[in-house]
Amino acid sequence: MLPQGLSGLIAITSLGLLMAAAASADRGRPAPAPDLLAKRWSARWITHPAAPKADYGVWLFRRNFDLAAKPARFVVHVTADARYRLWVNGEPVLRGPQASDPAEWRYESLDLAPWLKSGTNVIAAQVIGYGDLAPYPSMGLRTAFLLQGDTAAERVADTGAAWKVTRADAYAPFRADRDRLHTFVVVGPGDEVDAAKHPWGWQQTGFAENGWSTPRVLGHGLPHGWGTDVDYWLKPRSIPLLEETPERLARVVRASGVTLPAGFPAQAAPFTVPAGTKAAILLDQGHLTNAYPQLTVSGGRGASVTLRYAEGLFDAKGQKGHRDEHQGRELRGLGDRFRPDGGTRRLFAPMDFRTYRYLQLDLETGTEPLTIEDLSGVFTGYPFKENARFTSDDPALAKIWEVGWRTARLCAIDTYVDCPYYEQLQYVGDTRLQALISLYVSGDDRLVRNALELYDRSRLPEGLTQSRYPSFSPQLINTFSLFWVDMLHDYWRHRSDDAFLRARLTGVQSVLAWFEAKIDPATGLLGPLPYWTFVDWADQWGWNEAMGIGGEPSGARTGGSSIVTLHYAGTLRRAAELCRALGQAELAARYGRIADALLAAVNRHCWDSARRLYADTPAKDIFSQHANVFAVLSGAVTGDAARDLMQRVEADRSLIQATTYFRFYLLRAKKAAGLGDEYLAGLGQWHDMLARGLTTFAEKPDPTRSDCHAWSATPVYEFLATVCGIEPGSPGFATVRITPHLGHLQQASAKMPHPRGEIVVALRREGAGLHADVTLPEGVTGSLEWGGKSIALRGGAQSLRLP
Repeated sequence: MLPQGLSGLIAITSLGLLMAAAASADRGRPAPAPDLLAKRWSARWITHPAAPKADYGVWLFRRNFDLAAKPARFVVHVTADARYRLWVNGEPVLRGPQASDPAEWRYESLDLAPWLKSGTNVIAAQVIGYGDLAPYPSMGLRTAFLLQGDTAAERVADTGAAWKVTRADAYAPFRADRDRLHTFVVVGPGDEVDAAKHPWGWQQTGFAENGWSTPRVLGHGLPHGWGTDVDYWLKPRSIPLLEETPERLARVVRASGVTLPAGFPAQAAPFTVPAGTKAAILLDQGHLTNAYPQLTVSGGRGASVTLRYAEGLFDAKGQKGHRDEHQGRELRGLGDRFRPDGGTRRLFAPMDFRTYRYLQLDLETGTEPLTIEDLSGVFTGYPFKENARFTSDDPALAKIWEVGWRTARLCAIDTYVDCPYYEQLQYVGDTRLQALISLYVSGDDRLVRNALELYDRSRLPEGLTQSRYPSFSPQLINTFSLFWVDMLHDYWRHRSDDAFLRARLTGVQSVLAWFEAKIDPATGLLGPLPYWTFVDWADQWGWNEAMGIGGEPSGARTGGSSIVTLHYAGTLRRAAELCRALGQAELAARYGRIADALLAAVNRHCWDSARRLYADTPAKDIFSQHANVFAVLSGAVTGDAARDLMQRVEADRSLIQATTYFRFYLLRAKKAAGLGDEYLAGLGQWHDMLARGLTTFAEKPDPTRSDCHAWSATPVYEFLATVCGIEPGSPGFATVRITPHLGHLQQASAKMPHPRGEIVVALRREGAGLHADVTLPEGVTGSLEWGGKSIALRGGAQSLRLP
């Protein structure tokens, strides 16, 4: 049980969520009864009688019911629009729903039996409707809640007229400091909570429902595909519940107006802010995190506590500089505000998680002193496990691994996200790289499949996928549709899942047909491209205020872009390989022919024989690393010519340079050209970020907006795939090819998950030769390649030497 007074303003705290997670892990998530997947549900969506459809509001729902005995099983299926938290007899047990769209609205399934008892029980839910303050990933229709009992035994809990509801008048949106950030921020609002207006104890049995209303009853829950209207077609959650792990802030950076105890904040150490005091406390988590802050206070009627969160501190010029530095710097960031009511041990925890390294408490008391009982956090994220490891004789690489994996974890929630602080949107360009990291480090492919399905469902009638999804604000980056096709090819290489891939072939054809229609017959290159043709955040392709767009290369809007033409050609070749494997030989041959024609056109119009480089357009007046990278990756140039080209591309600083994101493709092109041993020497941007105190990898080199961007976490993948050289030797990872590129290393070792077990390698130079200890899963074969020689590998452990 929760201490008296703690059960009201609570996000899913550690006790309740860890119990729910343990229950899920021990028994697995219960599957819905078959009828619920095919027939209209008995439960009805409910809302408050006065709930507006498009305005912000927080709503509280309750259902009292009696049980003759504690049940052995009591499974329910729960969802809401936009977000919910669920309690049983005062214990928090669940949050959701998984992000999606009304065509496949997700619900969570949970067995509530561990929290139920004989006699009177109560199920309670807190639901937020964001209205026009909705975060971009929220794609709901109206504020509503739905709970369905799995069988007749649980139908007593079905949402309907027997429930009660009230508006949580204590809540209001809090949007301080957004304008001071001067950037694109599309996460939801903070919470401003007036504790005096909150019905403390509302999740408990015995709570008096005076003034609560009978809900307005809406339509029945509808399983996916039922009926004539797409109105929240329901599908079970397809990914695990998110992790929730308690964590504590590391240290006090500075404080004014109050004396702090020695142990705070690393341990619970209460302190009191006297009446009539203004105080400010800047705290450091020690590294960036996604967490639900947990603030417990007593007393302090009339006080105000503002919590603000930031990735880094800003100097007078608005620059972050070294992330550990705090002298002469201030916190600018998103926040929450709590107004205590004088009660004992009141707990404030925001509705949504917050991203922060630095957290600042701004306190102002009235006529009563305020006691801060404790402040901590509960980390949240997709429950990826770090099932891979990488070690070497270069200790700097261990830090890159640590920070890279943290970056990847913070950018994975119930979808992949580009950055957790500013957007929390699943962009294709970012997700392709995140998916590879997930497959290699965790081995969990469920979030990958979820992303591929969501993008497929996002397609517009003309053929393109949306560039980020789910998102209520559609966005079209045409090049990201090509990366979606590339993602499917990646998935095919790493997983044997032909049925899933065949279901995506219609989408593949629609994307590639859109680009085919844009080929200019006069040049054979892609002509003018509508929408946003984003390639990279290169300095020369900066933001164009007049057009509201940036990151576009020359020729994207006027036609003749070698970069996009080469990207398209490479994607066609990968699509051809995929289609051939799935029995679509005629389609594969057609894609191959189109790719060959595009590459011939690029070689004819964009190759500059004087500079021995590919130009960005036929005008041959602008040159970038990007065009030449895609020339190698598409196969426009191969063999020794590709090697020579990439050596020039790396050395020529007059070229438009790849930023952190696009260096993934630059380094992959070098590997394809036989320069994989130079990979480690190309990590300068990552070493620079560590030298500037970042604890996650940033969107781009300073000055940068986001300090945590998953597309910058790719060294974690490359340490395994390039340095240790572990890659699929055939589709579905059926065989393994190990081609190490040790660079300056004398030794390196790794392990990583494989669909049939685990791959373990330990590599050591012996002069010009290599000693390798390799273990493959039983029944899996492969090859080890070094210095132009190859040795066959078998399942199990083996020790090998290559001269």
